[in-house]
Amino acid sequence: MLPEKLLEVLKHEGVVSITTWANGEAHVTNTWNSYLKVDGDDLWVPAAGLTSSENDLKINNRAIVTLGAREVEGFNGYQGTGFRLECTTSFIREGEVFDKMYAEYPFINRVLILHVQSAKQLL
Repeated sequence: MLPEKLLEVLKHEGVVSITTWANGEAHVTNTWNSYLKVDGDDLWVPAAGLTSSENDLKINNRAIVTLGAREVEGFNGYQGTGFRLECTTSFIREGEVFDKMYAEYPFINRVLILHVQSAKQLL
């Protein structure tokens, strides 16, 4: 399961950075903590764009995701904490998960599923 501290971070707004790479080049895109939905060890990300990320993920289905929140206490009493997630990925365009996400985010045309392999607290 995902660490409790990470779940606490997701309750607050913050920027999420999704890094993908293929053919020797990295691509970074962003979304918001509030857009992520948790399902066990998976995170669902509503996707309308993410075209470059999707092209990378067709070649290499791994992504590194960073996220944080200033409102959640970090190590040694630091104000704020963040995480680095190593994930495998998939995109879905139909089905129950897509329908749930579309009901909340009608601008999407697919959902990026982040299958979290590791979650390391950084701060």
